[in-house]
Order: sequence, then structure tokens, then C-alpha cells
Amino acid sequence: MEKLGLRERKRQQRRQAIEAAAIDLFEANGFDATTIDDIARAADIAPRTFFTYFPTKEDVVLADYAARLGRIVAELEQRPETEPAWAALQAAFAAVAADYQTERDQLIRRFTLMATTPSVFARSLQLQAGWEDTLADTLTQRTKAEPDEPTPRLQAAAALAAMRASLQHWLRTGHTGDLPTIVSQAFTHLGRGLE
Repeated sequence: MEKLGLRERKRQQRRQAIEAAAIDLFEANGFDATTIDDIARAADIAPRTFFTYFPTKEDVVLADYAARLGRIVAELEQRPETEPAWAALQAAFAAVAADYQTERDQLIRRFTLMATTPSVFARSLQLQAGWEDTLADTLTQRTKAEPDEPTPRLQAAAALAAMRASLQHWLRTGHTGDLPTIVSQAFTHLGRGLE
């Protein structure tokens, strides 16, 4: 594993401090009532510094999205080439769901905010549209499909829907079930019609 330099470690620490301060404030005061100035004060930064790390307040709640997409793509690329695309997607998303299990408390906080704050939910859907493009491109390359072949995009969209539905179910049921199992079951149900 590559060791980070001091500057990058400091940057990550500041980003995490901003995230933690923002999530605490959103839970205490409500998302809409919390201002960038409030977050900046709590994180001991200048308000303009906030925008160095996050384009919007919504993006603080969704701060881990880019890393999750990277993890899914990396998992997909490591799957055997002979494995059907849907099975590879299921394995990749199950790996991310297992990551979610290890970060359970933080995940619950983030997803609860997303589920209860319309602007955060809307931003998550906007970001997921980009995920769909990335996953469809990855699947097109993986399967050597023609660029206009709709199956990779359909599979990417269905995979995202399965993950979103699984997370919503997990939250609504008190986050007591095993998330990787819930995700795998959703993929199994959908997969019957996609392969």
C-alpha cells in the first residue's frame, strides 16, 4: 500500500473533520437549518475552505461516493473474464456491501440523512447517473459488447437499483439484517431476468 505524504494526510484529516462536523450539525439542527458558516466554525476552517473539499452541502453527506464507485469498478475488473457480467456485478456490489457493514454506524448516519433530506437524495441520484455511465462502460469493455448494445447499461442501472433498494430495506428494517446477504438476494431476484 502506498504511503501518503504529510500534505495528503493533513488534507484527508481536514476533509474528515469537515465531514464529521457537518454530519453532527445536520443531525442536531437539521440539514436545511445548517449553513456552510456553521460547518466551517465547527470544523475550524474558513467558509471558503469548505468549497475546496466539497462543491455543495449535499456532497458532504455523500463524501464516500467516489471511493465506492472506484471499489465497485476495481472489483469488476478483478472478476474472471469468463464469469457472466451480472454475476460479476453481484460479487462487486456484495464486496462494497461488506465494506458498508464494517462502517455500519457512519453508514446509518449518512443514509438516514439521505433518506430524510430531499436535496441529498436528489444529489445521490444525480451522482448515481454518473455511476451508471461508468459501470455501463466498464461492462461494455468487459463483455466486448458493441457501444450501442443496451445490455451493459441495463445491467448497470439494475445493479444500482438493487443496491439502492437493499440499502433502503436495510434502513427501514432497523439495520438488523446482514447487508451483503440482502444485496445478494436482490441481485439474485433481478438476475433471473437479466441473463
